Amino acid sequence: MTKEQWGALQDTLCKTLGENNYKTWIAPLEYGGPANEGVVVLHAPTGFFGTYVSQNFGDVLLAQISTIDRSIRRIQFDVANRSAAVSSHAAVSAAPETRVDKAMRDLPASDLLPDAPLDKRFTFSTFVVGKPNELAHAAARRVAEGGPVTFNPLFLYGGVGLGKTHLMHAIAWELSERNPELRVVYLSAEQFMYRFVQALREKRMMDFKQLFRSVDVLMVDDVQFIAGKDSTQEEFFHTFNALVDQNKQIIISADRAPDEIKDLENRIRSRLQSGLVVDLHPTDYELRLGILQTKTEAFRAQNPDLEMDDGVLEFLAHRISTNVRVLEGALTRLFAFSSLVGKPINMDLVHDSLADVLRASERKISIEEIQRKVAEHYNIRLSDMIGPKRVRNFARPRQIAMYLCKLLTRRSLPEIGRRFGGRDHTTVMHGVKRITELRQQDSQIDDDIEMLRRALEA
Repeated sequence: MTKEQWGALQDTLCKTLGENNYKTWIAPLEYGGPANEGVVVLHAPTGFFGTYVSQNFGDVLLAQISTIDRSIRRIQFDVANRSAAVSSHAAVSAAPETRVDKAMRDLPASDLLPDAPLDKRFTFSTFVVGKPNELAHAAARRVAEGGPVTFNPLFLYGGVGLGKTHLMHAIAWELSERNPELRVVYLSAEQFMYRFVQALREKRMMDFKQLFRSVDVLMVDDVQFIAGKDSTQEEFFHTFNALVDQNKQIIISADRAPDEIKDLENRIRSRLQSGLVVDLHPTDYELRLGILQTKTEAFRAQNPDLEMDDGVLEFLAHRISTNVRVLEGALTRLFAFSSLVGKPINMDLVHDSLADVLRASERKISIEEIQRKVAEHYNIRLSDMIGPKRVRNFARPRQIAMYLCKLLTRRSLPEIGRRFGGRDHTTVMHGVKRITELRQQDSQIDDDIEMLRRALEA
């Protein structure tokens, strides 16, 4: 691998790891050349820096490097210009100052307080509201209005791609627009830790403390990152307390609730729970469809010749239920594919261009999961639904569960029968046939089945 090849890899690494991770951890690395056969050297500004990159991004770096040079099997992280040092301690101390070290030394104090770039797409106007996220959206709106602090902190949590970062960015945009003089700082917990370590290394902790305690609004994304990092947690706790005491607004996000973050100090967990903790639930079918419709309308406004068959968006909303990023990415790929090949977006194009996404998003629903969901819906015991009793209160939910097993799983009729108390496959066939007929005759049963199906596929 050559220096030019390492340079050519930078755009790919930025896209793969995200702009924040790339700027903070990858951009400061310098190509050091081969160490020996199968090993490439990357220079890091400090030993801690190299260790962190190795532990958190080493696999991704190696995978990307190997696409260019398959002979590379290992990455060696060295402190920058270590190779220029000779054996004596004086010579090591007098080693030439690296470009990164010089840049860090010359930073003004204010540069210890980073402003992570905000995405212009992530505003309240582009956030699609549905039942799973309406409380989080309302709370974010309230904070973004400014004025007296009503709950501190606002803690948003949820899985990947459910809108936490979108809401964080939207709050920051709205606050800055309403009051340009307001000092709003948005950064990831990872950046907070990196700046903290930087301040420690440069003996500028007073600058660090003063800067972070002088903001009007502090927004920290992915706070679960600091769990287990004792010194960073200590400083975060003191920063948190200082801002709360000054009645300054704090907004936090994480991938799980405070009491579910492992290795988080109890005093920090208690502080995070003292404000408003809001869960962004997994998207339901209606919300996913709304997001797809909004994105399609925006695309059609710029591309009025877009042709799309009825049912395409509904199909995507049903099939891709993992997270919104995957859903939006699939739609963007459809738009691009349609434009490149000059074809309308129909189901054939969907299956051709999204085969890998559809395979990955095909969630395996189990018979047991269906049985539990149906029993809960009809408020009966699972043992009664599976058991031998034939009273109507148990028989109809049992037939509905069998129908859903046939519809949503690839299990054979004999296997489904065995899971329902050892029943014969003809019993399952009769149940499926009966429910199929009732869906045409009884709107309540049809609504129940549709609701159960959506809940199971969500």
